[in-house]
Amino acid sequence: MKLIRLICILLTIVSCSENKDKILPTERNLTESVYSSVTIQPDSLYQVYAIVAGILDENLVEEGDVVSKDTILMQIINNTPKLNTQNAKLALDLAKENYSGSAAVLDGIKDEIVAARLKHINDSINYYRQKKLWKQQIGSKLQYDTKKLNYELASNNLKLIQSRYNRTKNELQTQVRQAENNYKKSLITTKDFAVKSKINGKVYALYKEPGEIITTTEPLASIGSATRFIIEMLIDEVDIVRISENQEVIIHLDAYNGDVFTGKVSKIYPKKDERNQTFKVEAVFKNLPNVLYPGLSGEANIIIAKKDSVLTIPKAYLVDDDKVKTDDGLIPIKTGLQNLEYIEVLSGITKDTPIYKPE
Repeated sequence: MKLIRLICILLTIVSCSENKDKILPTERNLTESVYSSVTIQPDSLYQVYAIVAGILDENLVEEGDVVSKDTILMQIINNTPKLNTQNAKLALDLAKENYSGSAAVLDGIKDEIVAARLKHINDSINYYRQKKLWKQQIGSKLQYDTKKLNYELASNNLKLIQSRYNRTKNELQTQVRQAENNYKKSLITTKDFAVKSKINGKVYALYKEPGEIITTTEPLASIGSATRFIIEMLIDEVDIVRISENQEVIIHLDAYNGDVFTGKVSKIYPKKDERNQTFKVEAVFKNLPNVLYPGLSGEANIIIAKKDSVLTIPKAYLVDDDKVKTDDGLIPIKTGLQNLEYIEVLSGITKDTPIYKPE
């Protein structure tokens, strides 16, 4: 009698367990999405670098300040460029003085040309006079040859001095232009010690204090948009092929517990990050939160597809990804959309087909 009662109890437990794990497919609205963690960053965020080395003299802005393009952010000091600028100015003044000043080199050569031209004229007169007399057999051959030689030497000397004048003039002009370029270059270098903003935006961080050494390899500040923010997401390579621009994004931020924000995919970076096997995807807010800060984190779901009133079953009831357990045994089904909990059934069973949770 006790044995019969025990068997009945066991049968009852088994029956209740089977009934508990038996369900019917249900119709529901189904949304398929791709999950991602989220980091908020200002649009156009960039690191500010100096293009010259030196010592930070002064920060002219504070963190949180809104700045315009070309606003001077900080001033760097270095005496070497100033000395170089002064030396370049002295070299330019000397080059100009040599070219056109009171002690111009060309003036001396001009005087030589005048003297050479007078001698050339005088030797020319003497030569042609002696030549005419020699034709009349007056005078000696030595006198004729001497006058001719003096004339030829005067002609060559005049040509040489004129050539030296032109060459010296070109060299002095080149020296002036080179000195001007060096001076302008030194002025530009001096201006580079004033670090300016490249965009209209907000100062989010300052990394150096006055008195610290500045190099060209360390960032000095961080600047980005003051009003426009980007939602950065890292998408697994398995899901990236399903992501496209303008897809809807549902965002939950840790700083806004319980609030839901929407956005849309704005950019997909084509290069995979080999370190974590993900692709970077950006989205923009449709409804911007009241306050945002760089680095705020959260999570997001990128909506891939939506369907209304589709036949679904819990994913836990799937066997081998494409079968379900029924009263008639395992039956293959064709599936469609899915989310974390449910999957769409396209064919194989109906809403009246009981299914069992696999053991």
